[in-house]
Amino acid sequence: MIRVAVQAEGFDPGAELTALEALGGGGIASFTGIVRADDGLEALHLDHYPAMTQAQLEKVAGEAGSRWPLLGLTIIHRFGTLKVGERIVFVGTASESRVPALEACAFLIDWLKVAAPFWKREIRADGSGQWVEAKAVDDVRAGRWK
Repeated sequence: MIRVAVQAEGFDPGAELTALEALGGGGIASFTGIVRADDGLEALHLDHYPAMTQAQLEKVAGEAGSRWPLLGLTIIHRFGTLKVGERIVFVGTASESRVPALEACAFLIDWLKVAAPFWKREIRADGSGQWVEAKAVDDVRAGRWK
């Protein structure tokens, strides 16, 4: 089971984990990303080109499925304007044991951080904003999977 969703609506990580647990494996790993309150940040606006984003996320999900013996995986990435404290991304993996689930989850979130086709703009309390730039440390983390 591979599920990829790009959506404006919120999501329930508990419900997503329950669905993965129902697949009957012995290992479930997950990551939930939340909009942080850095330096007066009030919100984060994410924009994307829907067809390209869906295709890229499905491609990386398929790659994870071919690299690790997974029973299932879920990727949910939100778009639109998200306030501090709102959930932005969920990655969950299920496998017969912990190692494939943990490794696949780390691979997916590292990939999403550097290569998911989203444009992110920070919105500050004073109304100012700036585009989020790529970080070298994220590229290094993602590079370990090549």
